[in-house]
Amino acid sequence: MFFFKHIRPFHVLVARVDAMGDVILALPVCGIIKKYYPDCKITFLGRTYTKNIAEASVHVDDFLNFDDWHNMTSEEISSVLNAKKIDTVIHLAPHKIVLKQCWHAGIKTRIGGSNKIRYWLYCNKLVPFSRRKSRLSEAQLNIKLLSPLNIRVIPARNEVWKYYGFTKIAELNQQKKKLLDPEKINLILHPLSNKNAKEWGLHNFSALIKLVDTNEFKIFITGSVSEKEILAEWAAQHRDRVTDLIGLLDTEQLIAFINAADGLIASSTGPLHIAAAAGICTLGLYENSWTKRGERWGPLGKKAGFLECINDDMDTITPGMVYERMSKWSKEK
Repeated sequence: MFFFKHIRPFHVLVARVDAMGDVILALPVCGIIKKYYPDCKITFLGRTYTKNIAEASVHVDDFLNFDDWHNMTSEEISSVLNAKKIDTVIHLAPHKIVLKQCWHAGIKTRIGGSNKIRYWLYCNKLVPFSRRKSRLSEAQLNIKLLSPLNIRVIPARNEVWKYYGFTKIAELNQQKKKLLDPEKINLILHPLSNKNAKEWGLHNFSALIKLVDTNEFKIFITGSVSEKEILAEWAAQHRDRVTDLIGLLDTEQLIAFINAADGLIASSTGPLHIAAAAGICTLGLYENSWTKRGERWGPLGKKAGFLECINDDMDTITPGMVYERMSKWSKEK
């Protein structure tokens, strides 16, 4: 399983049924495949809430919704996969249902890592590597899985962003577009992470808001519908310095608004990676635990970077440190 004949794919299914950030970091896989096999069709298997993200990449030709599979029999799912004539699947995560279903459908080339028993059960091309011990970013680790397709060159960390193809972005509606100030740096603060990461803390975001020169920056606060109630009282404290968009943007319009803005600051969460892929100034605020550090999960973009805390204490990233980084930003994309 570790020694591969040259495989030429004609229709690849890239499977990542996780969160927004995971899907963004999977898109370079699609871009790399298109670089080596420009005529290859790529279908992305994701979730309802990541559909707009996958479809924003020019490298994704089609989308399959994993959520639809819950109401389908195994035979019905196999019929869908076989009708699309998918000959290769790249499993970017060891999701048992996805692995088993692609095996059941008889997809000819099923690629996974060698680090999980599930891959051994359902894949016929195994790539030896460990995510846990690697110093590569998540996106680079994903690209390593393409070696059975005779793709063995992994782009450098500062080159990965070139393979997002994140340009098929919906138009921002006029009401939200009018909120942006063409004379200022439009800055988005996304304080929560839906509990997907260790957060910087509202007290630190408050201190940062007070530091920001509102003659130079216009500040927007974003968050999901479920976070609106949590953030309502806090956001109200800063109503004279920020524009509150919490819970007011669906995924499609969130992507469009981020793309139209100039900068975004957040912990390790989906909007952070959207900003990096869109090419705007991006600053991630990260813990320093081995499995969640910025080196592995940080944003990868032309104008993206991150700060990492010390000894797992997010307060060691001070508002002054963040302001110093963002004070160097400009409106140029």
